[in-house]
Amino acid sequence: MVLRKLTLIALIAFTIPAVASAGTSETLFGPRIGLSSSPDQLVVGAQLEFPEFAPHLTVDPNLELGFLDNRTTISMNADFLYHFAISGSAWTPYTGLGLGINLTQFDHSFNRDSETDIGANLTLGASAPTRSGNRFFGELRVGLGDIPQLKLIAGWNFKM
Repeated sequence: MVLRKLTLIALIAFTIPAVASAGTSETLFGPRIGLSSSPDQLVVGAQLEFPEFAPHLTVDPNLELGFLDNRTTISMNADFLYHFAISGSAWTPYTGLGLGINLTQFDHSFNRDSETDIGANLTLGASAPTRSGNRFFGELRVGLGDIPQLKLIAGWNFKM
């Protein structure tokens, strides 16, 4: 029952930006890779970057898989990001807050097989455009609640 509710929340969070940005051509999609702490894992995934729904505000959902530290983690995140405009710089810093849902499968565990946790992510990052109009980004994520405490992520987003 809890898993059904979490799946419904995740679907709503991932659908809202698609409806808000319908008809625009600025949606980006791409891979993300990084490291997390508590649990100590290699993280790989993908994200969508939707156009601004208000000045400087975006909703960027992502899905990540974490490996190592005797567990496999699936993280679904919906981040609300504020992008700062800095004149004369190609880099665009951003900060934000988002909801994170983590599904964890423990390896070789006798006490528990899996668990589902919900928390919030504080995000600080920066992105830069490439010559082809795609975007490179790097970010630091701090987890609040029973989700990874710290993540360092880099990625590349391509026009859809």
